[in-house]
Amino acid sequence: MRPTTVSPRTVPGPTNPSPAHPSRVRVIHPGGDDGKPGGPVVYWMLREQRLADNWALLHAAGLAAASASPLAVAFALFPKPFLLSARRRQLGFLLRGLRLLSADAAARRLPFFLLTGMRFLTRRPLSPENDIGPSGLRNARNCYCFFYVSLTGGPTEIPALLRRLGASTLVADFSPLRPVKEALDAVVDDLRRDAPGVTVHQVDAHNVVPVWAASGKLEYSAKTFRSKISKVMDEYLVEFPELPAVAPWDREQPEDVNWEELINRVCSEADNVKEIDWCEPGEEAAMEALLGSKDGFLTKRIKSYETDRNDPTKARALSGLSPYLHFGHISAQRCALEAKKHRHLSPKSVDAFLEELVVRRELADNFCYYQPQYDSLSGAWDWARKTLMDHATDKREHIYTREQLENAKTHDPLWNASQLEMVHHGKMHGFMRMYWAKKILEWTSGPEEALSVAIYLNDKVISIHMFGTLFIILLALVNSINLTHET
Repeated sequence: MRPTTVSPRTVPGPTNPSPAHPSRVRVIHPGGDDGKPGGPVVYWMLREQRLADNWALLHAAGLAAASASPLAVAFALFPKPFLLSARRRQLGFLLRGLRLLSADAAARRLPFFLLTGMRFLTRRPLSPENDIGPSGLRNARNCYCFFYVSLTGGPTEIPALLRRLGASTLVADFSPLRPVKEALDAVVDDLRRDAPGVTVHQVDAHNVVPVWAASGKLEYSAKTFRSKISKVMDEYLVEFPELPAVAPWDREQPEDVNWEELINRVCSEADNVKEIDWCEPGEEAAMEALLGSKDGFLTKRIKSYETDRNDPTKARALSGLSPYLHFGHISAQRCALEAKKHRHLSPKSVDAFLEELVVRRELADNFCYYQPQYDSLSGAWDWARKTLMDHATDKREHIYTREQLENAKTHDPLWNASQLEMVHHGKMHGFMRMYWAKKILEWTSGPEEALSVAIYLNDKVISIHMFGTLFIILLALVNSINLTHET
């Protein structure tokens, strides 16, 4: 794999009226003169499932305020593979978080449209303007009907919503993952064809330094990436402003969602991987994990991070923030800002935390953004792929099936314990991931199967998707020239 660059397919976003740094915004589709003046701005939420500290929402609100337009939020629960074949564990956490978010949005008078991409039974009042009541008469007030919502069009749901609302602008979250890119491309293609006047912006609200601003190419290592990101950190690591006030919502109202029914339906149709109980979803729970007075990471546990974070027997030394960061219930930028405020408690620990939070975490986004084959051995560096292939035929003392590995049925109690931690708790201590991945290579027929098995095991039971799965496997594997040699 050669270091690659990605030519920008968009131009930088506008400097005003957005509160966001102009380099954080990209214009995916500029729209046209036939756009609807005063039409709503719609924020398509996906990766950043929060209302606070969200540059994408701030950008959308800034655009709406400048044009005296209303603002709405939409979340589309598309069918597989859009959600990366998520299981009950991930979907339950996601939906319970969205239920809290929708209540928060309602309290702020911010309409929240949930597009489910599935059939489910719901109940709503008949519209006097559009519906026929039980007696066959229009203007049937205070009547209810049961009906099926069937939204199976995947990415077509977003353009359909925009057309119904007469929207002027769509603001989308950024993700480097292939299914998300394809979904955004499908939405833009639909709009270009049927609603060319709608402007489409994309905002990187996930990374402290936007992925395309941190580096213009695939980075070789944390060392090369660190120097680049450090030079611009102060430009982007700033406090969040208040959400701009926007015009009151006067359009189509979101349907009421029976959240319990929806959660039960989605989870019943997903693979039955038990939900985790060691953390609660939502923005409030995320902030409690970061700054809580009882067991907050920065307020109570930061001092041991530098010395104990690599000790699997001292799990409380870790932040416990990964699920919240992955699902966007908390901003990495908020975590970094608060960490800097607490640096006086333990400078070395805070510096180590920022290294993991910003440099290492955002390096994974760099890898997935600039390497289209991020989930394949073809995405590995040439030297790594050569090393793996040179030793693909090394004799294996043990060979296990995927099912045996999934059920932790190996001869190695340490590996089994790591796998079972993932199965039962939805996470694995970071220090054990290297060992876990290395042994998968040692116990399977070759590197292709090892990668496939590792991704399957990770994505099925872990509460977050590790973008660095390929990194972990390759780093673990190429360090062992002879696979039968214990290191």
